[in-house]
Amino acid sequence: MKKAYKGEFGYIEYARKFSIIRTIICLVITIGIFIVGLIIYKSNKSAFSIIAALGCLPTGWSAVNMIMYLRAGVLKKESYKKIEAHKGGLYISYELEMTAYETNYHIGAATVLEKNVICYTDYKETDIAECEKHIHTCISQGGYSSYTVKVFNDIDKFCARLDQLEAMRAASGIDPKAIEDAWVAGTTETCAHILKSISL
Repeated sequence: MKKAYKGEFGYIEYARKFSIIRTIICLVITIGIFIVGLIIYKSNKSAFSIIAALGCLPTGWSAVNMIMYLRAGVLKKESYKKIEAHKGGLYISYELEMTAYETNYHIGAATVLEKNVICYTDYKETDIAECEKHIHTCISQGGYSSYTVKVFNDIDKFCARLDQLEAMRAASGIDPKAIEDAWVAGTTETCAHILKSISL
């Protein structure tokens, strides 16, 4: 199982597998401790039962985390290949599962250049206006209130906008990846970093 980090293509698939394995291991250990206590003391009234009960906490957390990843959206491979062909020197974050109070937004790809945030989703049923509003609210809280947010569910239109932003980037000489790489933990987050922070 090849490890994929948040923002990389394949991250959701990796996180699903990892969370399933972790949940199974936690469950087996918790049940195992409880059974050992029953075998040794012939009763569930022992320290082993208390330890097993405490073990239910990380097991439950892991199970909830697993369910979230199982429900998360995955970017189609053909969409990924098309985006890669158009990204140029832009910094693209892939498979960002953004959680809101009432729903989740499956963002397949997102990029930031100057004061432009553009995103793409493979999920046609996504409420685009609400998704844009959610993202704008989140980045505004991080100090980026003057940024415009546009979410596409048409891959060709998204790639056309990528081409425009890449032309702007090339003309200005901006290196978005270098900006992200230079970010230091504890300092003000970049807009692109905030998009990752608000995602699973």
